[in-house]
Amino acid sequence: MDRRWLCLATLGPIGVASLLYVVAMRGFVDPDVNSDHGLAWPLLGALPLFVFGMWLLTVSASRIALLIGLGSTAMLFGSAYETFVHLNLEIIGEPWFPLVNVLHLTADAVATSTLLVVFATFPDGVPERRWQRIAIIFLWTPVLVGPLTLLTTPHVVMSQFIGISGESIPNPYVVPWLEWAAPAVHYLVVQSWAAVVLGVVVLASRALFGEPEVRARTRVMGLAVGSAMVAFLLWTFVPGLWGVEFLVYASMIAIPLAAIHGILRYGAFDIGPGDRGARVERASSLLITVVYAAGVATPGLLLTPPLRPVPAILLTTLLAVVLLPVRGWMQRRLHRALFGDRERQFAMLSTLGAQFEQAGDRRELLTRLAEAVRDGLDASWVQIRLEPTDGATSATPIGVAGEIVGDSVESSELVHGEDVLGRIEVGRRRRGDYSSAERTLLRTVAGQAAAAVANVRLSAQLAEQLEELRASRERLVAVQDDERRRLERDLHDGIQQNLVAQIAGLRLARNRLQRGELAAAELIELQDQARETLTELREITRGIHPSVLSDNGLVAAVESGMARFPIALIVEADAAVRSERYPEDVETTAYYVVREALANTAKHAQATRATVRLERSNGQLRIAITDDGRGLGAIRPAAATSGGLANIRDRVAALRGTVRVTTALPTGTTVLAELPVAHPAPDPGLGGGRGG
Repeated sequence: MDRRWLCLATLGPIGVASLLYVVAMRGFVDPDVNSDHGLAWPLLGALPLFVFGMWLLTVSASRIALLIGLGSTAMLFGSAYETFVHLNLEIIGEPWFPLVNVLHLTADAVATSTLLVVFATFPDGVPERRWQRIAIIFLWTPVLVGPLTLLTTPHVVMSQFIGISGESIPNPYVVPWLEWAAPAVHYLVVQSWAAVVLGVVVLASRALFGEPEVRARTRVMGLAVGSAMVAFLLWTFVPGLWGVEFLVYASMIAIPLAAIHGILRYGAFDIGPGDRGARVERASSLLITVVYAAGVATPGLLLTPPLRPVPAILLTTLLAVVLLPVRGWMQRRLHRALFGDRERQFAMLSTLGAQFEQAGDRRELLTRLAEAVRDGLDASWVQIRLEPTDGATSATPIGVAGEIVGDSVESSELVHGEDVLGRIEVGRRRRGDYSSAERTLLRTVAGQAAAAVANVRLSAQLAEQLEELRASRERLVAVQDDERRRLERDLHDGIQQNLVAQIAGLRLARNRLQRGELAAAELIELQDQARETLTELREITRGIHPSVLSDNGLVAAVESGMARFPIALIVEADAAVRSERYPEDVETTAYYVVREALANTAKHAQATRATVRLERSNGQLRIAITDDGRGLGAIRPAAATSGGLANIRDRVAALRGTVRVTTALPTGTTVLAELPVAHPAPDPGLGGGRGG
């Protein structure tokens, strides 16, 4: 069996039995109804600490948790002994009474020593300095009070709290040659003030002069213990002072409250961070119930006598009704402090979906989400950032609620599938710190919001793609119109005029032939004119669809223009690419991608060499055009939406391909286009070598 459960099974019944005995004897059996019933200390002083100690043993196996349980049980046992002696005064004269009295002295001493050790070593039971650890050993000296007084004092030494002097009761167990030590035992052990002072010194040294972290962890407990010391001093030396007894009981209730604070903030009693919120809520709720009961019973306990029983009952009933709303308010405030405003959080979750549906764009969505998180968590500010897309670095929407002051204290990523879409960053809470439940809520909201953000981002991307598709189609139509007008102009201004001239020359040659005046030189001239017209016609049609592309394939068409390119050009293609033919639209698009990219290189890049690499893998024809020029910085911003790069993107997009334009290393630019292709049949008759 676990050590703590063994202690709980032992100490719990002893404490409960002692308490029931005191209440039954003092409240119902005591024949002297006009005397002090003596229920105030066990019910108001010892019971709250005992309830807290027993609860603590259910959740912690730390040494100081065991000490609290042991000390509070000893307090109740001492009250039960005092009650037994008051109701059976005749036992004082029995010869065995001194031995029984040792049990009472030991119980009081155990309560004193255990609580001193708990206070001095709070919250983890281990003091930091060597002299403090040595001092803790001497805090156990009061436990020796029973055997030391039995052996050194000729009369029975009884506790000062029992109200009976033992000086007239002989002690038959005294050892005569040890009587000289009786005064020292009295002042050092019986009174136990030396141990109390030593324990307070250890606690004060840690709370006032320790490391900053130690001071923070022991400050609240130090204030509670200091208040208790002041109250007990007044109770001991000024027993008739009004309000002192109430101060004593209030300070005893403050000690477990300080311990609960230590659990929540610093993990006292070895309670882990993940368990603190729920454990503190259960302990505090239990203690609130005990405090409520103590508050209801206090007037009746402290004022009877002289207050008669009936008025005491009426006063207790009235207090029970009046304090009931206070109890509920304390529990609500405790729950809100630990877990936040759950009603507000549930309202946030229920309205979050409707807010997402009403949001029209990303910025509005993120703003609504930030406002909902800020209201639900009572945060000072919330901001939501999205990860950049499409190479962007800063032009992403940001949703902000509240004035951003300082760094974020909590955050949660917006994760959809395997993609991190962004992050929710939360500032400090306006009241208190965030609980583990609120951190869990933040992650839950982030999970819900990620899908909405992904949908809105996808909708925005689709809208952008549709707009780009519309613009691409308009550009394609414009290019086709320009090409058609160029062909019309070239045909009208060039070939058409040549053909008109040739027709006129043929008419003149026919007339001269009829008159017998035609010379062979005139026919040769007409033949030369026809040949020039054919050459011009080929030059015009070369820009439409080169015959080498239709006849010999993509690689041959690219290599055919190498001689006319103004800088050094290398075409790289393996044997598989050279021996394959692709669909006509793929070859045409790939050819014009190479032409447009090389034209941009010649115009803007100031390059000295360029490379065209063609390869096929995973159902894609990859075309990479790389130069050693000035890089992307030389390209005007408008080039991405008009001109050569826009034409390349339009042509590739028409075949559902992709285009990436990046800066090559160390200098230059790479245009990489990928076109989806089927599995073409090889053409054994095609071939070719690498050109340079």
